[in-house]
Amino acid sequence: MATTARTFDHPDLAGIELTTVLFALSDPARLDLVRQLAAKGPQTVAQCHTVDPDVPKSTFSHHLKTLRESGLIRNEPAGRQRTITLRRDELEARFPGLLAPLL
Repeated sequence: MATTARTFDHPDLAGIELTTVLFALSDPARLDLVRQLAAKGPQTVAQCHTVDPDVPKSTFSHHLKTLRESGLIRNEPAGRQRTITLRRDELEARFPGLLAPLL
């Protein structure tokens, strides 16, 4: 019996709100994660969790959910892993110049 990977909803570009993005970036752990993705490119969830391995999995999952729901990242299945990608180009199109000073 084959199982399919769970997919998550990602907001459309037009649905991304500046206040939601700024809230997501207001947490230092989430900002560090976004900076890691900007510097290193797409990563698996396990690679992303190395930002602060002492953070409980539930807290880390909450950070990923907050970033995904705000429109900052994509969290998509990749085989047995999940790949986390910064939506940099899309965010630049929606909010020109927003990410550059933060990264």
